[in-house]
Amino acid sequence: MPEASDRIVWLDWLRVCACLMVMTVHATEPFYLGGEGSHILMASDAVWVSFFDSLVRACVPLFVITSSYLLFPLTSSTGAFFRRRASRLLVPFVIWSLAYALAWGEPVENLRSLLLNFNYAAGHLWFVYMLVGLYLLMPLLSPWASRVGRRELEGYLAVWCLTLLIPFVREWASGGEMLIIEGPTGIPNPATYPLWGEASWNGYGTFYYVSGFIGYLLLGLYFRRFVPALTWRRTLAIGLPLWLIGFFICFGGFLARVWASVDSFPFDAPLEYAVAWELPLFNDTLGVALMAVSWLLSFRQKKDCRPKNVPAVAAVSRASYGMYLCHMFVLATASAALRSWLGTGAEGLLGIWTTPVEIILTALATFCITTLVCVPLQRVPRVGKWLVG
Repeated sequence: MPEASDRIVWLDWLRVCACLMVMTVHATEPFYLGGEGSHILMASDAVWVSFFDSLVRACVPLFVITSSYLLFPLTSSTGAFFRRRASRLLVPFVIWSLAYALAWGEPVENLRSLLLNFNYAAGHLWFVYMLVGLYLLMPLLSPWASRVGRRELEGYLAVWCLTLLIPFVREWASGGEMLIIEGPTGIPNPATYPLWGEASWNGYGTFYYVSGFIGYLLLGLYFRRFVPALTWRRTLAIGLPLWLIGFFICFGGFLARVWASVDSFPFDAPLEYAVAWELPLFNDTLGVALMAVSWLLSFRQKKDCRPKNVPAVAAVSRASYGMYLCHMFVLATASAALRSWLGTGAEGLLGIWTTPVEIILTALATFCITTLVCVPLQRVPRVGKWLVG
């Protein structure tokens, strides 16, 4: 384990804040997702959900960028890389997957479904499957990444930026009427409108291999290799407009889709409505990517190395993976307790301010509790590594 003086301090801050951002995203979900469908109690809730979800939606891309900074290109052998990742990533993942399967829903069915995918009751575990996929690609891309030049990398990033528009192009090409299909678990997904080589017999179109989270991996490499340190004035001049544009793409896009489909409140509908609302918030869309770049520029300015706070931030950063894995147990309990105490909607204790207060308190309570559990737990020999990573 590196000493505090050897760590990249701003990456620790970035990972800690991204962890809190993830919890904020999940704290908003009860206010537009209810039971097995879409549920919004009142108009102001739609605004609050859109605001908070957009505010922190770049959290998962920031985790990927952090991994890129720390791991890509590989500096060890492929075997050593995978052995280390397996012990720190997969063992805790398996343990917590089993815990969610046994605690929520039908245990027998949950355990059977784990052979094919994560349990949707613990939907945040999708992240681990994506991350494993990136890790599988890192050894293949590392020789190229070690020697790639700035212009060449910028070319690939430019292509990737074009793919960030594909979800919106699909929506436009379909006339706004995206077909919703049901997966084997009943979870709705928008059917893919075929573009640029895609067909019923081929899902791998022109941009398939240069789209998605691979772009954030390359983005981390680009910033580490080719973007020099900037002054705060320059950072704000670039980062603030990017963040505002990205935020309003997400905020306005989500809210516009809600207004287009909701006639009156309270609104209850099948889950596919929420799926359609979330399109501007997808991780592979332009608004989220612009905010991720802005957050990255800002956190790189964090060069505070005072010994009083570096060890604490580093400890939380090291425990952030375990916090991510277990936080839904805490968040579900905290959210239910706060809603019982403060009420909901206009009838709540704080009126229309009840919802934002509950979102903020749920996220903060979840973050603090998981920190208090996971940071000490990680220091327990062997057990800490199994449970926290």
